[in-house]
Amino acid sequence: MSAPHILVVDDEPDIRDLVKEILDDEGFEVATAEHAQAARDARRARKPDLILLDIWMPDTDGITLLREWSSGEELATPVVMMSGHGTVETAVEATRLGAYDFLEKPLSMAKLLLTVRHGLEHAKLRAENVGLRRETISHGQPLGRSTLMTTLREQARRIAQHDTAVLINGESGSGKAVLARYIHENSRRRNFPFVRVPVSGLTNARSAAELFGVEDADKVHFGSMEQSSGGTLFLEDIIDMDLEVQARLLSALTQGAFLRVGGLDPVPIDVRIIAATSHDAARSVRSGRLREDLYYHLNVVPLDVPALREHREDIPELVEHFVDQFVQLQNLPYRRFGVAAQNRLRHYAWPGNVRELQNVVQRLLILASGEEVQAHEVDLALGAPAASPQAMTDTDFDLPLKEARERFERRYLEQKIREEQGNISRVAERVGVERTHLYRKFKSLRLDPKRVLGTED
Repeated sequence: MSAPHILVVDDEPDIRDLVKEILDDEGFEVATAEHAQAARDARRARKPDLILLDIWMPDTDGITLLREWSSGEELATPVVMMSGHGTVETAVEATRLGAYDFLEKPLSMAKLLLTVRHGLEHAKLRAENVGLRRETISHGQPLGRSTLMTTLREQARRIAQHDTAVLINGESGSGKAVLARYIHENSRRRNFPFVRVPVSGLTNARSAAELFGVEDADKVHFGSMEQSSGGTLFLEDIIDMDLEVQARLLSALTQGAFLRVGGLDPVPIDVRIIAATSHDAARSVRSGRLREDLYYHLNVVPLDVPALREHREDIPELVEHFVDQFVQLQNLPYRRFGVAAQNRLRHYAWPGNVRELQNVVQRLLILASGEEVQAHEVDLALGAPAASPQAMTDTDFDLPLKEARERFERRYLEQKIREEQGNISRVAERVGVERTHLYRKFKSLRLDPKRVLGTED
């Protein structure tokens, strides 16, 4: 894993050499340039994590160079301006163009190092925030005290200590992005960027540019590969990546370098890849949607995120977390979820997994009335009518109590069998009876799960 890369641009050799020596001693990787064209070439060859830029240079001054780099877009790298005779107007112009800070010469080495460290931290936080803009409500680790989630966190922490590629499998909304960030935060790369790329949101033409960047005669656009240098690149929906881009990605990973779109010179990379998919990756290889060689490169350490229906006992903890987050971040009213409401949530199938639960909690905080969320409000939020006498037919009311109860029990169990796709263990868990007792109930009601599902011989 490489150290932060800093580019020092100054036409005075003594200053260049002194700053380089000091930064080298602090463990940074340092490149130098004596004028604007050398600075352009160095920046093109490798994206710096921070640039120290002198204002007064013989060919092109630093303000002009800064304007060139910031033209039409946000600066990709924090730039610290340096000058021995700058004016207030110069400092204001540099700030307007996006410069991170302004240092006066002669340089204070203590202030220089402090500014460099703060600039690097600022860049890291900015990159993290780009990835978090879509994640209004997030959590720092996969939540849950169930055996499944406890084991998943333990596996993730062990994997985080190694730099191998990771392939995360899991249904949509199950928390793959949270797990990827958790691995990053527990790795040696935690102080470097975590960059999230949703592949399914990119057209084929944009995928290569987004990943590898674009280079032409006048300008360089740094792609996600370089933006995540030293850190982690999280590729969501890897199956949706164009096959040609998959080939370029594999080449970059195996060779440790890549070409930008339109570029001629290879760009070295140091990044960990975490990929994720909600599809069956092996089946996607057989169908030709995923290159087999890329699959084997990414599948060094596979991780499976369980669907929410497989660890329903974690729902109360997740609900509590989402309530607290919505109250703090969106100023929604605090409401308790009563036992009956929580039972409704635990007995739902959750096809949209944790993301669906998050949305339902938000909906209930907005629409529910009173301090406590009631069971019928949960039913409405889930799109199901609340249980009521009107749900029964007139014929049901004409039956003797024992027969009416049996008819209700039969309908109730048929519905649970369908929801759990015939998994009797999960049906028993949801209805709150022992599995052996459930089989007795099936027998007494003359209820055959296979016939309910239409799979009987």
